[in-house]
Amino acid sequence: MYSTQIPLSEPVLEARGIGKKYNHNWVLREASLSLRPGQVLALLGENGAGKSTFVKVLSGAERADAGQVLIQGKVIPLGRPDIVKQAGFQIVYQELSVCLDMSVADNIMLGQECSGRFGILDRKLARQKVTEVLTKLGHEDLHPDRSVGALSVGQRQVVEIARALVNDAKVLVLDEPTSSLAREDVQRLFATARRLASMGLSIIYISHFLEEIRELCDSYLVLRDGQVAGQGKLQGTSESEIVKLMVGRSVNDLFPQVEHTPTDICLRVQNLSGSSLPRNISLSVRQGEILGVAGLIGAGRTEMLRVVAGLDTAHHGTIEMSGKMLNRSVASRIRSGLAMVSEDRKHEGLAQTMSIRDNMTLNFLTPYSRWGWLRRKKQSYAVERLMKQFQVKGNRMDQPVASLSGGNQQKVSIARAWHQNARCLLLDEPTRGVDVGTKAEIYRLIGKAAAEGRAVVFVSSYFRELLELCDRIAVMARGEIVDVRVASDWSEHELLMASMGAQQTASVSE
Repeated sequence: MYSTQIPLSEPVLEARGIGKKYNHNWVLREASLSLRPGQVLALLGENGAGKSTFVKVLSGAERADAGQVLIQGKVIPLGRPDIVKQAGFQIVYQELSVCLDMSVADNIMLGQECSGRFGILDRKLARQKVTEVLTKLGHEDLHPDRSVGALSVGQRQVVEIARALVNDAKVLVLDEPTSSLAREDVQRLFATARRLASMGLSIIYISHFLEEIRELCDSYLVLRDGQVAGQGKLQGTSESEIVKLMVGRSVNDLFPQVEHTPTDICLRVQNLSGSSLPRNISLSVRQGEILGVAGLIGAGRTEMLRVVAGLDTAHHGTIEMSGKMLNRSVASRIRSGLAMVSEDRKHEGLAQTMSIRDNMTLNFLTPYSRWGWLRRKKQSYAVERLMKQFQVKGNRMDQPVASLSGGNQQKVSIARAWHQNARCLLLDEPTRGVDVGTKAEIYRLIGKAAAEGRAVVFVSSYFRELLELCDRIAVMARGEIVDVRVASDWSEHELLMASMGAQQTASVSE
């Protein structure tokens, strides 16, 4: 199925001196790579480093202003995605593009249907190709006639990969493939990638998770400010060396420790239940405390935060802030000092078409209003300080937030919660999809919030950051809290076991 006709010593993909500019700004300069059959290359860099533009140029979606791309030694015309695809270059994007109401087989063959005589679809040949590619992927259990809408996110991703590989792919790009996957689906994806590499397929793997990179990839290439900052074999290269290449400076501590001391109880939740999730939740978090919430996808962590924030209805239980019972309205909960940063910043966390200034101040306009009029000058002054404080990289405060990188959008979202003087921050996966440098900055801000006496509830699927940053960690499984301990009493293995429901002895403590 996978052609490896060229010698293993010869590159299957080469990019030579790629340059790309928008208006007069060069976003790529002299970017080059060489990829051999069976190689799994990690493409690394901060948000805005040029990774997406580089991949778009390689795929033909963007036309480079300098350089050339070669596949199997042949120069590919720039800006011709059809020719690039025919040559065997395929991409599986972070946002899956499957049709939920169609079958597995129809999704895999979408856009590359097999036709017989008189242009009639050859379903027998199509089914044969689908069965073959699923077998090659090690997913024979995925029935071709099954509806994609009935599949898990991990299985839908397999369908997307199968679509990319059905016509003899040579190079596969996986763009942030694990951002929405449960842990067991991540391991299955890695097994699939290793299987493909062993068959001679070359893989470019884009991820912000250095642990994943270390587990799957054999080599790396780091982009910084549109240029190749470094490349080489992962074996023998430390995490700190890679981070230094990415951010251009030494990051001695990815998890900065900010001194903070928990005091009185700020938020108390008792016997809280939603429409389906969560179920009978009880917890408390103190002023100056960081409470981590671990669990697998579907455990009910996001649903719990939404009910506490008032975004979803509580069907049972009580929520108190500093001993005062909260009513149902979102507005009153904001006034009481609750602020939530959603994991879905694109659709829910930010107003994408509005400016940085309006997004940052949206929840708290009182300081800038007078007799019903908005005092723009005073608002702009406050936003200017916030942008400096949170290191938001934007051309101007009036630009749409949608034009920012993912990491800068996340900073705007956190800055808004900060701006409203919230006494309790509900952070749902605040570091998802952001680069290492931005993660370190978000960690510092979380520590600073606790140092200022704010209570922080920190939901994350990345167990290491919970262990490094939190004072206590609660674990959720099947909509319930199954255990709460001081962070130092947990290990990653124990967190995983508890998240899978292996422990059912709750020891909720204040």
